Amino acid sequence: MSLFGQDLPFLDALAPQDLRDLLAAGTTRRYRPGETMLRERDSTTFVLALRSGWSVVSVDTERGARLILALRGPGEVVGDLAAVDQGPRSASVTALSTVDAVVLPGERFRRFLAARPAATALIMRQLTSRLRSADGERRALASETVLQRLAARLVELVERAGRPTAQGTVVDLPLPQHDLASAIGATREAVAKALRPLREQGLVETGNRRLVITDAEPLRLLAAGRAAPPVGRSS
Repeated sequence: MSLFGQDLPFLDALAPQDLRDLLAAGTTRRYRPGETMLRERDSTTFVLALRSGWSVVSVDTERGARLILALRGPGEVVGDLAAVDQGPRSASVTALSTVDAVVLPGERFRRFLAARPAATALIMRQLTSRLRSADGERRALASETVLQRLAARLVELVERAGRPTAQGTVVDLPLPQHDLASAIGATREAVAKALRPLREQGLVETGNRRLVITDAEPLRLLAAGRAAPPVGRSS
C-alpha cells in the first residue's frame, strides 16, 4: 500500500515541449490549506496539474468517516479519471498546504492526450499504478494490524516527505492523528494507542501537527511483520 505515486510524476515524465503545451492550455489557481479542490461525485471533468504544495485524496465511507487514499504533490495531476471517462468524481481532493495548480478543462486534456500517444501511455501507467495500490490497500486492511499499517505509513512519510535534522527525520506535512487514522483505515483512538509505545521507546515524537521519526528501521521491521510489537510502560 502507498500514499504516494510510485512512478515519476506525470508532469516530470512529459517531454519538455509537451509540458509547455499542457500548461499553456490551462489557467493558474492557488488553493488555500483545507480548501476543496475536487469533490467526490461531482460531474465536473477539469484536471489539476499540481505545481507546488500537497493535497489529500479521500473518499467518504458509509459510516460518515473519511478514508484517505493518497497524497498528491508537485508534478502530479488529479482529476484525470473523470476527464478521461467523463463519469462522476471518484474521490475528493483537498489542499493539505497551499497548492498552486494549473486548471485544464477536461476536453482540452482529452485533446492533449489524443495528439500525444506518449502522454496517453503515461496516464495509463499512472491509472494502473493507482489501481495496484488500491488492491494492496484492501489486502492490508484485511490482513495487517493497525500497528503494521501505521508503521508502514510512517516509513513512507519518512522516505517521501522527510527532512533530516539533528533530532531525527521531520515530516513536513501537517498530518494530525485523525488524518493518520484516515490513511490506514483505523480510528483515531486506535492510532493514539499504537503511537504510545512508539513514543515511549523513542522511535517517534509527535506534537501539534508535528511528526519526527527518530529511528525508522524498527518501524520497517514492524511494517513487514518481522518484529514484535513494542510494549508501552504501564500507567
